[in-house]
Amino acid sequence: STVKSLKETKMNEMSVNGEWRSSKVSTETTIIAVRYDGGVVIGSDSRASMGEEYVSSRVINKVIQVHDKIFCCMAGSLADAQASQMLSSISSEPPLVKSAAAIMRSFCYTHRDELSAGFIVAGWDRKNGPQVFQVSLGGMILEQAFTIGGSGSTFIYGYADAKFKPGMTREESLSLAMDSDNVSGGVVHLAIVTEKGAERQLIPGNKLPSKKFKNQ
Repeated sequence: STVKSLKETKMNEMSVNGEWRSSKVSTETTIIAVRYDGGVVIGSDSRASMGEEYVSSRVINKVIQVHDKIFCCMAGSLADAQASQMLSSISSEPPLVKSAAAIMRSFCYTHRDELSAGFIVAGWDRKNGPQVFQVSLGGMILEQAFTIGGSGSTFIYGYADAKFKPGMTREESLSLAMDSDNVSGGVVHLAIVTEKGAERQLIPGNKLPSKKFKNQ
């Protein structure tokens, strides 16, 4: 078809001009975190693209463990969001989840003109239990029971809002995360954090529920 030919031409031009090698890797992303009684679930899809057409990876892990019971989830430019690894050195003692979110807020605000990524920080600490924070590049930090972000989230805001309810179980939270992250493609990376520690899960694309979403 004409559309396919145009895409192939563009991809060939990018390859010849070396744009794939020089382009910033972008993660067209759906990220989500859900707080339930006793823990949090945080997850993302795994697709990263380079340029406008080329999917450079379908297995990128955007859920970064920054401490034993604290995770950061990224959306936007992968190169920018990798700066979140700075949180891993915040303390040798178990830090508060809110403290980690505050450090990320300060970092995002300081570098707001250079970054193009949004963040979710979620985890468990002894003082406040399970927590979910959305961190904006403008320096705002917002605690929520659940939050979603990334370009893929446009299609699932209504669905996620309708499915979320206070007092969800661990299984319900996992189901919501898997359903939501199924939008963007690839595998789904999940982390479940409780007082006992963190559990990582990787769900292959062929094991995810098949759902269709309308732009709400």
